Amino acid sequence: MGCIEPTMQLAPTEVLDPTDDAVAEPDRPWVVIVWNDPINLMSYVAWVFQKLFGYNRDKAHRLMLQVHHDGRAVVSNGSREKAELDVFRLHEHGLWATMQHDE
Repeated sequence: MGCIEPTMQLAPTEVLDPTDDAVAEPDRPWVVIVWNDPINLMSYVAWVFQKLFGYNRDKAHRLMLQVHHDGRAVVSNGSREKAELDVFRLHEHGLWATMQHDE
């Protein structure tokens, strides 16, 4: 006994060109902000910046002082995925971090 398979007919697809003048703008970079907290020692915060971002001792110290004196500092930037990973890693080290679009 043979099986009879139904035959498929494919209809042509019509593709319409966009009718508006919308222009796709590139995504703005994201920044990662570390916020001051009353728990972590300043030396620990500087050490985390060195460990996670590879900053030299002076840059890590400057960023730590900015967090301490200004209440926050931008510690990294890039794509959304990179910023999400950086925030996650900072949280793993007990630091308070958020991300936002660069201004």
